[in-house]
Amino acid sequence: MAQRASVKTTYTVNKFLQPIYSGGPVAVSENGRILAACLGEDALITDLTNGQELARVEGDGEVITALSLTPSASHLILCSRSLSMRIYALAPSELGENSIQVDLVRSLRPHTSPVVTLAVDKTGTLIATGGADGVVKVWDIRGGYTTHTFYGHGGVVSALHFFQVITSRKDDDDATEKSKKRRRRKSKQEENTDFAIENGETNLEYRLASGAEDGKIRIWNLHNQKRSSVAVLNSHVSVVRALNFVSEQNALLSGSRDKALIIWDTRTWKVRRTLAALEGIESAGFICNGQLIYAGGEHGRIRLWSLDSGSELTREQQPGMETDAIVDILHSPTLPYLISIHADQVLKYHSLAPVEPPFVEETIDPLPVFRRVSGTHDEVIDLAYVGIDKSLLALATNSEDIRIISLKASNSADAGESTEGKYFGADVTLLRGHEDIIICLDVDWSGHWLATGAKDNTARLWRLDPANDSYTCFAVMTGHAESVGAIALPHAPPAQSSPAYTDPLSHPPAFLVSGSQDRTIKRWDLSKEAKRGLRAKYTRKAHDKDINAVDIDPTGTLFASASQDRTVKIYSAAEGEAIGVLRGHRRGVWSVKFASKDSQIPGLSNKGLIATGSGDKTVKIWNLSDYSCLLTLEGHSNSVLKLAWIPYRHIDARDKRGSQLASAAGDGLVKVWDTGSGEAMSTLDNHTDRVWALAVHPTTSALVSGGGDSVITFWEDTTSSTLEAATNAETERVELDQRLQNFTYSGNYREAITLALQMDHPGRLLALFKSVVETEAPDEGSMSGLTVVDNVLTHLSDEQLYKLLLRVRDWNTNVRTAPVAQKILWTIVKSHPASRIAALKPAGKIGAKGGLKDVLDAIKAYSERHYRRMEDLVNESYLLDFTLREMDEVADVKALTNGTSRLGLSQDVVMAD
Repeated sequence: MAQRASVKTTYTVNKFLQPIYSGGPVAVSENGRILAACLGEDALITDLTNGQELARVEGDGEVITALSLTPSASHLILCSRSLSMRIYALAPSELGENSIQVDLVRSLRPHTSPVVTLAVDKTGTLIATGGADGVVKVWDIRGGYTTHTFYGHGGVVSALHFFQVITSRKDDDDATEKSKKRRRRKSKQEENTDFAIENGETNLEYRLASGAEDGKIRIWNLHNQKRSSVAVLNSHVSVVRALNFVSEQNALLSGSRDKALIIWDTRTWKVRRTLAALEGIESAGFICNGQLIYAGGEHGRIRLWSLDSGSELTREQQPGMETDAIVDILHSPTLPYLISIHADQVLKYHSLAPVEPPFVEETIDPLPVFRRVSGTHDEVIDLAYVGIDKSLLALATNSEDIRIISLKASNSADAGESTEGKYFGADVTLLRGHEDIIICLDVDWSGHWLATGAKDNTARLWRLDPANDSYTCFAVMTGHAESVGAIALPHAPPAQSSPAYTDPLSHPPAFLVSGSQDRTIKRWDLSKEAKRGLRAKYTRKAHDKDINAVDIDPTGTLFASASQDRTVKIYSAAEGEAIGVLRGHRRGVWSVKFASKDSQIPGLSNKGLIATGSGDKTVKIWNLSDYSCLLTLEGHSNSVLKLAWIPYRHIDARDKRGSQLASAAGDGLVKVWDTGSGEAMSTLDNHTDRVWALAVHPTTSALVSGGGDSVITFWEDTTSSTLEAATNAETERVELDQRLQNFTYSGNYREAITLALQMDHPGRLLALFKSVVETEAPDEGSMSGLTVVDNVLTHLSDEQLYKLLLRVRDWNTNVRTAPVAQKILWTIVKSHPASRIAALKPAGKIGAKGGLKDVLDAIKAYSERHYRRMEDLVNESYLLDFTLREMDEVADVKALTNGTSRLGLSQDVVMAD
């Protein structure tokens, strides 16, 4: 009996985190649930309560220049550099609540230059577009036509805002007359308006405010047929970036990059107050019924001012870095928070609880940030599971901070909890302290201690206490002359009876090893009383080129360093002396990992194994007993950047696998290797760029990978379920196969044909029909040969009939099986009306390549070929008959001639009656 094949390892994408915002315009619905943001040339619609993608709107190949949502999220408007404006209708999808159906309503060409800014009125029926050509247009969203076109700006329109004002019922066309008459009547008009408002003689009319790069603001009356502006506000000296109106105060707010905020009286259009912001303003507005003004800009901080006194209420805040700059602030009167959009594609939620009415005007702390949403994680350089239950993930993402994200999905449907971001992939906190990009990280056995190395030449040890929401820097290690590109902590757990095991938060790891571009390695001894600055226990000149990776063995007595000089060195952890060198790679070594204790090969020394990944596209497995290379694993098409040993889990007797190793490479693939046979057990593909980061969950064997495409993929080990499914499928196949044979032998053609179609066994089905067609005792009047088979073919379902036509098409291509195919085809055609056959459609993947027409065309083509061949045979048979007849006559004449010669006669003999 043949030996069963060993179990193959299978992984599937369980979940993945992808960017939701990569820069550009952003919009949010009135209830704060739906976010529409730019992702490259596409627009992504995301549910902010759970972080799930609701819909993706494919772009037109050009950069999106403006984007807006109606307040109820019924429509999405996109404008791109291709000069197009596309209006999409959004509706709940039939697929479920976690998706939105997006339908393109119309595509327009609004301006002769790109649209720079959009604004939607609060009813969601009008949209204003401001172009780089200085033209402002107002559109009916549902109708798709222009209601107003305004000219007057001399440059790019940079801000738009709809608002409603209370006017008297008198025609206010006087406001658009010449400036002399306007000035003369202004005071009188204001008095008349006040009198009309007091007596209830008012109208609520729409206005549109537009600001441009020349610093001018124009007010347009949407109820006036004239196309001239009601007022021109000329006090800013730079680009106007923010406009907002509050009816309770009859005030219009404008913010500009000239570092000033101006409050305008909407009755006289005079400056009521000017606020010196001392920073370029990108967004501003009113809160608390117009009592407070919020604004943000290049400093990256939200600040508050009092409208009445004009004084700043928030305490002085230190300006942030360039990546902290605020590019927009999203606010809805129904929401108890502000959402600030920053230059590093981070969304911050600022609570308005400190300024809830009744508000007492006094100096307050900055609005607290209670939630962060990362629009993109940028390039994921390294990652690690952290927390005692490994429910958090630490990410090094090409920045100075470590992002900690949650891996727990919230089971609560409470909106408040969802607002706080308690969902899979939500940001938990930032670890701030490094002054340059973080290159590497490592975590200890408990998940509470995280070590990081950065380009600022320092290493840091962080104490993580998720239960108490405490994430602090425990120690700073300075001493390297160049970037710290490799770092490692001991991974072996202490004895279960020891205090370090029961209370890991109070017992930091014993030591830490760091490697640097200065070609040295350092060991740092840690203790409970570690201070901010530590001195290295020893420093060793390790390699001739940059050190890319270090790792500590499971016993904590050895550590290894991998370098760009193509070597890996093994050191004694206690003294730091090199005790072995691994040579064999032809390029720099990017990763080195000691195997766990259970990853031993029988017959070798208990010193264990170590794996290395190199720029020469190979992975090598080494024996630590004699430092010899046991295996070279080839399969990647680019540099192997990261390695991770997978905890071995025996499945059953068929499981012949050895210890397993996962590798991530520059080709965007993750491979899982069997280190016993050297075979690639599985290839995982979900990245479009280099995979820099790779980690394995210590208990579930789940893999997580992160790469340069900003995607973090969680791979679930499905080996057991795949094996079980394959076993069940094989058992079911054997049972069905036996049933099919039983039906065939018993002559139960109905069940046999139906079962053969269900199992998709064309060979068995052909043999079945062949026995029917070639039966020695056909039923009288039967089309196929047996009446019972005719009856079966007559009562087939549409899906079965289509499958049978596919089989007939295939059989008809072969001369040997064509007679059976023709017989069955004849039976089908005679048993079913043409209308039913014409209405057949493929189900699922069957016949997906082409439809019924393609199937029938193929049958027709081969049938015509068969009939031509038969006609040729018939014609050739006539020639054969003629030839044989002529040959018979020649034979008779020859026989007569030969007879006279035998008689000795010299002439013909005439026979007489």
